[in-house]
Amino acid sequence: MNDRIQGRITSGLAPGTTVRKTLQFVKSQLPGWRDMPARPPVSGEEELNGQLCKYLNAAARRQNFSMAYFHHEERQTGQRRIDLSALPPDPAVIEGRSYSVLDPFLVLEGKRLPPPKPDREREYVTGEDKKSGGIQRFKLGLHGARLRHAGMIGYVQRDSFDDWFASINVWITDLAESTSEWSQEDCLSELTTDTANRVASCISVHHRVDAVTGEIHLSHLWVDMQQACRGNGN
Repeated sequence: MNDRIQGRITSGLAPGTTVRKTLQFVKSQLPGWRDMPARPPVSGEEELNGQLCKYLNAAARRQNFSMAYFHHEERQTGQRRIDLSALPPDPAVIEGRSYSVLDPFLVLEGKRLPPPKPDREREYVTGEDKKSGGIQRFKLGLHGARLRHAGMIGYVQRDSFDDWFASINVWITDLAESTSEWSQEDCLSELTTDTANRVASCISVHHRVDAVTGEIHLSHLWVDMQQACRGNGN
């Protein structure tokens, strides 16, 4: 069944279909975006996120991917903004909830691996008291507070996917041993690597306290940028 019908809210969707296919679409487009000859050589998160959003919209139009359109810098809790969001082009019911064309059904946070400064080493996971960590913001309900599924994009600019998978889980383990806000259940799992296209994915599940949904399922989509990092950025 189609995920939308022009001009009216649809129903009867299989749980997770729209979100799952949108995540698959984003992952499938990462190599083409990275390797696009005309792509300006930037390495900063803001520029990378903006580029990727434009590319996804163009690719969705070109490939007739009608489930979503993409938006950059979607406002979240307070003054915070999420890097990328996916919204339905027509009103739809997704995972039992009604969405308008202004309401994201999926949000994604982009992070550089490694971050630009040593004192932000663990920012993919946590920003400590600054609450600037990628996973941290989803756990706290600062990002995607009403969603059960969300994503993170890792722009890998050094080392291997296996290295980052191991390092991130070490950081989470350290947090679990030092604070009750984290546990071993927050660790990443199911790393899958596509060597030919230089992309990888894994998943994690996080319990929440101050959010509409009691837990958040994160899909981590990583793209190897090491042959594309020729510019400077923050």
